[in-house]
Amino acid sequence: MALPGPGPGPGRAGPEPGHRHAYCPWWCDCRLAPVNRLGDLERAVMDVLWEIDEGLTVRQVSGRLAGRGLAHTTVMTVLDRLAKKGFAGRERDGRAWRYMPAASREAYVAELMLSALSQTGDRSAALARFARSVSDDEAQVLRHTLAALDSGPASADGHRRRRREPR
Repeated sequence: MALPGPGPGPGRAGPEPGHRHAYCPWWCDCRLAPVNRLGDLERAVMDVLWEIDEGLTVRQVSGRLAGRGLAHTTVMTVLDRLAKKGFAGRERDGRAWRYMPAASREAYVAELMLSALSQTGDRSAALARFARSVSDDEAQVLRHTLAALDSGPASADGHRRRRREPR
């Protein structure tokens, strides 16, 4: 993942020729480094966005976090930072912004898992350990998904298998 910012510098990379992002958000397939983890407050805000199928204003997000006793300006700052980091998208609605997740919770968690996997010296051993750690039901989901990916150009849900190079 190249970090968002005004230009190349330490930890930043410009786009490859023909690439659609100036600086790749965490969900981009071409990212150059592992995805960042969300902080506790960022995660709480993203949980609100992931629960709703439509964009929410700062006031609406604040209302759903009322039990946390957060100031409206704090929620506004967190949403702004999430948008700048590429975790949330936003669009104007009159004078307000409406925020929505840039990708699903499942996509974010999958990227965290891949990021953790990239930190091991032995990916095969890490995957084998993971496979031994999941429940029988989870193992069945993995078997079904891998079988669907290997049986044709598209999986059961219509998504094509991404071939990844180890990081």
